[in-house]
Amino acid sequence: MLRKFILLFFISNLTACAELQQIASQIPQNLPLSNTDIGNGLRQALDQGISKQVSKLTLKDGFFKNELVKIVLPKEIQNIDNSLRKIGLSNLADQGLKMLNRAAEDAVSTATPIFVNAVKNITFADAKKLLLGGNNAATQYLKNSTETELYSKFQPIIKNSFAKVGADKIWKTLITKYNAIPFTNKVTPDLTNYVTNQTLKGVYTMIGIEEQDIRTKISSRGSNLLKRVFALQDKNNTAK
Repeated sequence: MLRKFILLFFISNLTACAELQQIASQIPQNLPLSNTDIGNGLRQALDQGISKQVSKLTLKDGFFKNELVKIVLPKEIQNIDNSLRKIGLSNLADQGLKMLNRAAEDAVSTATPIFVNAVKNITFADAKKLLLGGNNAATQYLKNSTETELYSKFQPIIKNSFAKVGADKIWKTLITKYNAIPFTNKVTPDLTNYVTNQTLKGVYTMIGIEEQDIRTKISSRGSNLLKRVFALQDKNNTAK
């Protein structure tokens, strides 16, 4: 029994070593890297997030059927939804919710170059610190650095998308019908502002998903630069 246990232990150790060697063989050894190299690698990771993940949001139901980013009604106007359903207007309420997400999907397809330029122009004061800072550190840095500026550029696109997909008419009908219900507090919600913020949130969420993939899966590092840069992260994590 003891011999069998020792044999199993030896085999499992050999398997673990083989796996580590396989991973190590995929990590380029031409380190260290400059802050500029690391910054370029982080930009490339964010670009990959836009091309692989944000592009999914531009498809029909890209927001509406993605539970990570689906736009739901803000609390202050959930009464509209609940009240309309009570008086037999569930289909109209469903359509209103769907139109919010359609506007976001349409807007992202128009605004993707804005995010590409934001990544291109982003500067990293301490790129190495961000590289070693956690699974979505670069995405969070992008959000903190660009959200205010991107909101001002994105908001008119959302407004145009509302009209383009018919969300403005649907919601005008919804709000008019709700305000006509006796004993309700009249509402005039700013849905353009709300959907703009939710759309931006969705974009950053999807970029963060790709960043995490690149950080945790060597197979997701589609260029030599990404392999070199994130090998430094792997080396740091192994050393802990």
